[in-house]
Order: sequence, then C-alpha cells, then structure tokens
Amino acid sequence: MNLLKIYPKKLRLKYEKDIKNSGVEDHPEKYFNSIFKIILVITALSLILFYFVNINSLYAIAVFIFLNILFYFRISLKAINRIKKMETIFPDVISLMASNLRAGITIERAFLLAARPEFDPLDTEILKTGKEITTGKDVVFALKEMSKRINSEKISKIVMLIITGLKAGGNVSDLLEHTSKNMKEKEVMEKKIASTTLMYVIFIFAAVSVGAPILFSLSSVLVEIVINLGERLPDVSNIQMELPFTFQSVPISVNFVIWFSLLFILITDFISCFVIGIVNKGEGKTGLKYFLPIATTSLILFFIVRNLVSKILVDALGAF
Repeated sequence: MNLLKIYPKKLRLKYEKDIKNSGVEDHPEKYFNSIFKIILVITALSLILFYFVNINSLYAIAVFIFLNILFYFRISLKAINRIKKMETIFPDVISLMASNLRAGITIERAFLLAARPEFDPLDTEILKTGKEITTGKDVVFALKEMSKRINSEKISKIVMLIITGLKAGGNVSDLLEHTSKNMKEKEVMEKKIASTTLMYVIFIFAAVSVGAPILFSLSSVLVEIVINLGERLPDVSNIQMELPFTFQSVPISVNFVIWFSLLFILITDFISCFVIGIVNKGEGKTGLKYFLPIATTSLILFFIVRNLVSKILVDALGAF
C-alpha cells in the first residue's frame, strides 16, 4: 500500500524526489510507509498521554500534523545537503577524469577510476555511470541519466557542457580541466558573497531571538499591570461624573497574552529561518537547521525578561 497517495500529487512527487536525493536505499514508498507508521504510533501515544493528563484530545491532531511536517523537512534538508556536497566534490572529480584522459585512458575507464571513496556520495553515481558505459550504453545517454539521478541544476549544466564537447569532437580533457577550474573559482566567489551577507544573517538572528522576545515579554507584563489596576479600581458605574476618559477592565487574561506571544514568537522564528536560508545559501529550507537554537533562545529570553520585569513592576505596584 502506497501511503504517499494521501498527499496531493505535486507534493507527493516532490516527497518521492527528495527521498531519492537523500540517498535512502529503500524505495520511496517503502521508506515513507515506515515513517508514517512511526508517526501514527507517536500520535497514538500522545493521545493516550493527553487523555490521562486531562488535555484536549484534539491536540493529538496537531502532533500528527507537526510530525508530518518535521519528517518532510528532515528528508528535504537531507536531500539538499547531499546535493550540495556532490556539487562541491564535482570539480575535483572532473579534474581527476581530465588527468586520466590525458594519460590515454578511455572515458569509461576514467569514470571508473574517478569513483574514489573520498568522493562519497558522488562516487556511487560515477561508478554506476562508468559501469553503464562499459557494458555498452551510449556515453551521452549514461551522462544524462547520471544528471537526472543527482538532480542538481549546477551538475546538469556541466554534464550538458561535457556532452556538447563530446558531440563536437573537441579535446575532452581540456574541456573538463577548464570546467573544473571555473567551478572552483565560482565556489570561491560564492563563499565571498556568503561572507558579505553574514551581517544580514546576524541582524535577523538578533532581531528574532532577542528583540521580538523582549517586546512580547514587555507587552505581556503591561497587560498584567493593566489587569491588576482594573481590579483595584472602585466601581464608578453609579457615579455621575464627566471624565475626559474612562478606564474599563481588560476582557482578556494574562495567560492568553502569554500563549499568543509564544505562538507568534515561534511563527516569526520559523519564517525568519527561511529568510536566513535564502540570504545565506539561496535556499530557504537550508535555514531550518537554525530553528531549534533560535526558538530555544527566544523562549528562554522571553520567560527570563518577563519574570524579571514582572517581579519588579508588579511588586512595585503592589506596594502602593
């Protein structure tokens, strides 16, 4: 049974592609079925726990949705990291292939010799391509299949460049060598660009993990003070006085403001991680690895500032 069918077609295809790109050896359907069973078990255990601690059972649905999102982003990030690693290694691979071709080795043999353990995880794809060429498959077709399996736009463009050189009958070794050199120069340039955007990343991190929690904590303390003042005011409903303003009790509780603040802090942290990923790596999902430290810092700072300010101001108010 393919449980992936519970997702919309577009999301299902994206999920299957990410599972393949993450390096999972099992079939995507089999892998997802095992993950989905784990999610169901955890959801069932949370449902039992909520029942015994008198928590609304509907929160189990939130646990189920959260786990699905968590596993999806986990496999997606794993796929992105694996592809990025392949893109970093690829210039060294084609440089080694160029050296092998200059030594008079055939192109299929050059592929096989380039499949070294230090080039993991790209070595398995190169070895597979080399075996396909050795067994009689067309070089162009084998290279296209390799680029499809890797699913990297950068590597696909390089492969198409190599295919164009093969069809044109040029010096493939020189083409590979120059391509490797250009890729390494581009990688150095990307690192320089990343270093220049570091200040923006630091600013976003400080704003969402320090600025937002402090402001939300102060607002919750302000609501608490206003509520305490409203409870102390005498009932003036029967007094006929014309005042320039009126003071009424706040119809919300402090707990509501706290939970509202925590929710928006987590949402802000989640969105900010996407922004950090786009600014830093050009891929929003790569910033999700910062979500846990940012969320932890934000929540800890929120409660520290709230308790400290509340103790000072509320106690001072109680002294009057």
